[in-house]
This record gives sequence, structure tokens and C-alpha cells, in this order.
Amino acid sequence: MRIALTHNLRLSDSEEEAEFDTQETVNALAAAIERLGHRLERFEVSGPASRTVARLEAYSPDLIFNTAEGRRGRFREAFYPALFDELGFPYTGSDAYALAVTLDKQLTKLVLSKQGIRTPGWQYVEKLSELTAENLRFPVIVKPNFEGSSKGITQDSIAETLDEVRAKVSAALEKYPAGVLVEEYIPGRDLTVPFLAAVDNDYDGVLTPVEYVVDPAVTAGRRYAIYDYELKTKKENAVSVLAPARIPARTAEDVRKMAQKIYQALDCRDLGRIDFRLSDAGVPYFLEINALPSLEPGAGIYASAELDGLHLDGVINSIIQSAAKRYKIKDSSRRQGKPARKTGPLRVGFTYNVKRVKPSAHGEAVEDSEAEYDSPNTLQAIREAIASWGHEVIDLEATAELPTVLSSTPLDIVFNIAEGFKGRNRESQVPAMLELLDIPYTGSDPATLSIALDKALAKKIVRQAGILTPNFQLMATGKERLNKEFTSFPLIVKPVAEGSSKGVVTKSVCHSEAELREVVREIASKYQQPALIEEYIGGREFTVGLLGERRPRVLPPMEIVFLDKGEKNPVYSFQHKLDWTDRIRYDAPAKLEPALLEKLRTAARSSFMALGCRDVARIDFRMDDKGRIYFIECNPLPGLTPGWSDLVLIAQGAGMDYRALIGEIMAPAIRRYKERASRRAASEHPHPAAQPGLHKGPSLDEHAAPVATSAPVAPGSSAPSNGSGTPVSDASTASTDGVPRIEAKA
Repeated sequence: MRIALTHNLRLSDSEEEAEFDTQETVNALAAAIERLGHRLERFEVSGPASRTVARLEAYSPDLIFNTAEGRRGRFREAFYPALFDELGFPYTGSDAYALAVTLDKQLTKLVLSKQGIRTPGWQYVEKLSELTAENLRFPVIVKPNFEGSSKGITQDSIAETLDEVRAKVSAALEKYPAGVLVEEYIPGRDLTVPFLAAVDNDYDGVLTPVEYVVDPAVTAGRRYAIYDYELKTKKENAVSVLAPARIPARTAEDVRKMAQKIYQALDCRDLGRIDFRLSDAGVPYFLEINALPSLEPGAGIYASAELDGLHLDGVINSIIQSAAKRYKIKDSSRRQGKPARKTGPLRVGFTYNVKRVKPSAHGEAVEDSEAEYDSPNTLQAIREAIASWGHEVIDLEATAELPTVLSSTPLDIVFNIAEGFKGRNRESQVPAMLELLDIPYTGSDPATLSIALDKALAKKIVRQAGILTPNFQLMATGKERLNKEFTSFPLIVKPVAEGSSKGVVTKSVCHSEAELREVVREIASKYQQPALIEEYIGGREFTVGLLGERRPRVLPPMEIVFLDKGEKNPVYSFQHKLDWTDRIRYDAPAKLEPALLEKLRTAARSSFMALGCRDVARIDFRMDDKGRIYFIECNPLPGLTPGWSDLVLIAQGAGMDYRALIGEIMAPAIRRYKERASRRAASEHPHPAAQPGLHKGPSLDEHAAPVATSAPVAPGSSAPSNGSGTPVSDASTASTDGVPRIEAKA
């Protein structure tokens, strides 16, 4: 089968991403699915849903293997299954309704208490004023109502007095305002009972209970025996899974029967995990259920499944087979009972400029005439990536003959990386031709490409959007007056309309007006364009990749770290890009505090939208020592050299391989191709009501006299009738065969 693995990738140790899958988990799941003989694509779904939809529509999987948790909100786990249902794609796991209910601990307890399931007493609190002492049996534990992975649960979560519980509830609501649960604390042990629907046993797929065992050296300093957030995320090596749990056979049977009843009551599908607390008296209490359980290596579901002879691949296969049975997927090549969604192999034109002059730098002597063009190795990597998605690739070198070739070559879409030949509109040349021919293509439109290449114009636009940029001015000859807003040096000078750091060298950072004017003259002479003079912003340098359309996904930023600490005013120069191994370090993702990370992400997204970017872009920023973020420039046609180009390194840091990156860039163009096909089909076969002169009634003799317009009917009166209740004009008379006879008025 064609399987899409939808997931959220964990890129940091923040609590916000605690439920996400690590790269190790994603790799393990992908490898298992491929070992089972399926074709797999990884879909990291963080970011706008429109991007996920475009990619899924382009790939058209037979089945989605879903582990995506969602990022925010009480219905985050339910979002993607609801989306898959709307799109008509089969998927593994429970549906949106079950996931919404099970994420809500309070609602789950209400449902199960009606089924006679034993659970600790509780109060649900959204406001501190709602907390009452009534029915509270101390000690109690305070936990977020809509979180998993033990988020918000620590040794300090347990309260033994009313004053303590009020203080802890107040603090919890500050962090988790959606609501908290105040629950009776049950001294005892933690059990977990996994579920695999495809396992044929006496408990409808409920597996043997397993037990979490914590290293005694760790528990020695802990007052309460709870499996809290610290143990799950920071001291996971201190926790092991004991399978089967050390409990009497009768207790194990009771727990499995209770779990069986819970899974059925909540309509869980394919897989799940229920956590119980076994009291010191041997009484099991339901704590919570996870209908989207972790599948990380070493998880309790694997330990329990091994008791039934299932190892990792067997667990994954049972999940797939359970979903396939539910959706009646019998033929691995297509979904039964579902309309075919595949676009099929497309004819993808590949427009590019090939690099024939190798860039070089010897001191300040630089050869960069074709620095923006792509090497044969890069072009081949892109061809192979496009072809790996099942498409035919047609090479279209962007030469003077391209207009003729385009007009005579049947194409579905174009993957465009052509830089053009000359002038500040050069990057827009190929997209403009494609728009003229109505051929969908990847990347931004001609207007955005022209604006972004002109650094001064781009800065004016992003400034209007409220984004900080360094002060700047243009000089055409080096004789112009320097703006008064430049109060001190250093300043940096660069060509106004070049990319790939062309014209940016060590001496571009000027410490005097004489140096500045000399560099301006050199730029004007070599590049035949004005020079951009810009305030030099000391501090950290970042570059941010974005993928998508109106609401792009912002990839984790990459920091360019300058290694020469003796360099007072470092700049990411052309020399650095040619030989970076000893001079700079790329941190992908960048190490940033959450608040600064969000500021950088917001600036990147706002810049992308202000400039009208589409599909892909890379945006450069500087951050000063006060945490202020300055837009430097935007590249909506970024380099795609494997293992070298900034965007590729950013994608790798986000867990995205090269093939997936090319697929992400291509997916929106495929969506636009489908929209164009729909428009053309509609214009070729318009709805009858939309066609002028087309009548639904009996056809008229083509030689009949023209119909005269009848007089309007006065308000309150009725039109003349032909006796059958059908109004007729005074220009027609009824006939015995029911066909109106048309007579012209003189």
C-alpha cells in the first residue's frame, strides 16, 4: 500500500512538544512500515493544514498511519482524523469523536462512571471559585484536564490540605487555563493496559497488563510514587516496563475485563492504552485513556505485545491490518469503494540555469558571475527527487530558446529554479512566460520575485508591515551624500539586486566614509547596479525556511555561528559560503529561548506574507544584543544543493530529507494544476443554466419568427395562463400538442 506517516516531529525539549514524536520514533515506524512491504512517505504536519492537504492530495495514500498529536487546543488530537475523514482518506486509529472525548479527562470519567467503571473521585475546575471542599478526600492530585504525557504533573502536584489545593489549582489554571482536574490520590502502583484490535484473544484485543518500575535510586528522594513529567521526559532511563505486571492472575483478568469495557464504551479503534492505579489493597482504579498512544521504541505496548508473540513490526502490522479491514482495503494498489484520487504521473518541466563557471574567491578577488546558477550535481539531485514521486521530468534549460520550447512542449507543471539572465527582473522571466502560457509552476510569482531581488524595495515593503529593518540608502556612483540617519560606522555595502552573497566580502563592512565610497564604486562598476548601504547590526545571524502558501509553515530557524572570535564585525560573506567548514557552524535548529524563537518565527511569517511569497522562501535576519530582530533579505528562489544550501540544512534540522523537501515545494503547484484542470473542464462543459440561449423546454423551429418581449406583469396581478397553470406571454398561444406557437408582433 501507499502509506502516509503523519506525525508531529519533536525538535526541542519544551513541554509544548512533549507529546510529539522524536526522530528516533519516526525512523523506527518508517522502517517497520517499509519492512512490511509498503511504500511510505513521511508527512510532518506541523504548520498550516492547507499545506498538509496539498501534500496528501498530491501523494494520494491508500492509508494514513497517523500519530499526529496536533499543537494546540482541546480538540488538537481530533483535528487530523476529522481532516482525513473530510478528504476521504482512510487512516489508522480512533476517529475525531473518540479522540476529543478521551483527551478530556473529566468527560471520559463521566462517561465511564455511567458504565460502572471504578475511578478516583474528582472535581473539574475552570475557575478557582468553582473549587469546593465538598467530597474532597485528601491527599489529592492536581493535573491539567486536556494534556497527555504527564504534562503538568510533578511531585508538587499533590496537595494534602485545602489551602494547598487552592494554591496548586490557582497555579495550574495560570498555565493550563482550559481547566484542571482535582483527583483523589490513590497510593499504589501504575499499570498500563494496551490494546490492539487485530489481536484475536478473549478480550477483544486487550493485551496483558504491564507495570512501570522506577529505579529505587531515583525513587529514594521522591515523596510520592507517581509516573510524573520528570520521569517521562528527563529521567526516562530510570523507568522500565515489566511485562507482565507483578499482580495476581485474578487481578490481571479483572483489569483486562475493565479495559475491554472501557475501549468498547469509548469506541476506540485499532490501538490504545489505558492507565490504571492499583491501590495498596489491590483494587484497580481507572486513571485515563490514551487513544493515540506513544509508539516510541520501548513503549509499554511493545512489551505487552511481545507476550503474544508480536515484536515491533508485528505491532505496526496489526495496526495497519485493523484499519485496512475497517475500510475494506483489499487491493494494495487502491482503496476499495473510494473514488480514485491519484493525479497520476505528471509531466514536470524542470527550468534551470546550469553553472558552467565555477565560483572562486582568492582573498578579495572573487569570481561569482554564475554563483546563483546550479551545478550539474544539484540539477541531477532535483531530477531524481521529482522522478522519485512518480513523475516524468522534462529538462528545460532557461536559454533564449525557452519561449519556443515551452510553447511546443506538453507540460502539466513546471518545477522552476531558473535565475534568469540579467536585470533586476531576471528571476521573474521564466515565471512570467509560464503565466502567459497558463502552466502551473512552483515558487513565487513574477511580482514577488522582482520585489524580493531588489533588496531596497523589499525592505520598504516589510517596513510597512511593521517589521524592523536596518536603516539603508542607495548609491549609484559613490558621490551621493550619505544619509544623516547613519550616525556611526560600521556600515555594510552590497549590490542591491544580487543573491547568493554576491558582492558581499570581508571589506563590505566599512569603517569609514572613504572605505564606503570605494566599495560603492567597485559594486557599481562590477555589477552595473546601485549599491545598498545598510546599518551594520551586530549580534546573531539567523536564516529561516518557510514552506506553503498563504499561511506558510515556518521551519525551525538555523543560526550561522561565526567561529573566529577575533572577527569584530563578522558577515555571512561569499567567501564563507564557498569554504565554511572552518569559519562558521550551522546550528539547525537554532538554540533559542521560546520567546525569542516565537519572535523570529513571527517576523519570518510576516515577511513572507508581506512580500507575497508562495511555496518556498528563505529569509535572513539579524538579532541584536537586546533581542530585536531585523529583516535583512528574502530569497524566494533559494538554493537546493543537497547537504550544502541553507534551506536544505534547515529542512534536515527539521527532520525532512531531501526528497520530502522537493515534494513539499512541488505539492502546491500540483494543487494549482488540479484547480486549472477543474476550471478548464467547467468552461468546456458549462452548466446548462449558465449557457445563454439554451432552453430546457421543447426546441423551437430554427426558422420561427423571433419572440416578442411580453409586457411586465403589474404588481398584484397574475400573468395570463394557458389553462394548465403555466404562465404564457401574449405572444404565444397554446396548441393541442403542448408546444407553444410563437407569433411575432407587428
